[in-house]
Amino acid sequence: MKTYKIATIPGDGIGKEVVPAGQEVMRALAASSKSFAFEFENFGWGGDYYRAHGLMMPADGLDALRGRDAILFGSAGDPHIPDHITLWGLRLKICQGFDQYANVRPTRILPGIDAPLKRCKMEDLDWVIVRENSEGEYSGVGGRAHQGHPIEVATDVSMMTRVGVERIIRYAFKLAQSRPRKLLTVVTKSNAQRHAMVMWDEIALEVSKDFPDVKWDKELVDAATARMVNRPATLDTIVATNLHADILSDLAAALAGSLGIAPTGNIDPERRYPSMFEPIHGSAFDIMGKGLANPVGTFWSVVMLLEHLGEFDAAKRLMAAIEAVTANPALHTGDLGGKAKTVDVTRAVCAALA
Repeated sequence: MKTYKIATIPGDGIGKEVVPAGQEVMRALAASSKSFAFEFENFGWGGDYYRAHGLMMPADGLDALRGRDAILFGSAGDPHIPDHITLWGLRLKICQGFDQYANVRPTRILPGIDAPLKRCKMEDLDWVIVRENSEGEYSGVGGRAHQGHPIEVATDVSMMTRVGVERIIRYAFKLAQSRPRKLLTVVTKSNAQRHAMVMWDEIALEVSKDFPDVKWDKELVDAATARMVNRPATLDTIVATNLHADILSDLAAALAGSLGIAPTGNIDPERRYPSMFEPIHGSAFDIMGKGLANPVGTFWSVVMLLEHLGEFDAAKRLMAAIEAVTANPALHTGDLGGKAKTVDVTRAVCAALA
């Protein structure tokens, strides 16, 4: 029997509720499968760790994670700690430290969920957004000077490298090639950003020549938002920069019904380091400790984790269990207009697996 070593980092807020729910579902899946098992190690990093140690995670924290098969992450964010500290001190430290350059976010309307696009059929919204996850607008290059004076200046530099752009666009073309429609949209803003985004466009054209079976087009990011709302069926696989995909993927999750159901994977495609999987909903301190969090985003993230490990049959079983549960309105949490609790949804998914 194969035993996978999984690092769990609940982080802050409702991450401390949905990650244990994810572990419960993973144990239920392993028990019913009997061909693999999970060995969990929990890392209590986040806002509480920062208050005790002045850091969101230990300086040598990456070494503690390095030998794991995958990481299941909850959320980073604490109302009493500046957001740039919580993000750069934990989540981005792991993403950049392990060169998880592909942030992958599937989006579709799950059974039973009332999505905002009333004219849209379920099959019209079935996307996967590929986000460059290591440089671009979130490269961390910049600074501040003359703080508190009229001449104060602050800069954040969007840094794109040829190797960084080529590898994420190539990854997106390969992903599009593996999907039934073989359709890719490259999101850009080269009409206004005339250096880095022009290079982005040029590299996309170069890479496209290696994928003659993939139909692709180019869309300005502002036009892409309108296209997602008005013509969702014209999209399938989407690739965009760090900032652009960050925004578009949240819009996609909202169009599919709720940020509470949306998953993501921070992936090192070369598998040099462990990849990290997480729901995108954030720490949601306003509902923390009330048992109201929607764990579906975490469960769907576990599906992605299983696919990354090569456990495709188990991933399909878990996705089927998730869809069976979302199809029942009595098991919808508050973000979906229902009254179910985290534990209700978790138990229902475990029961469907059993």
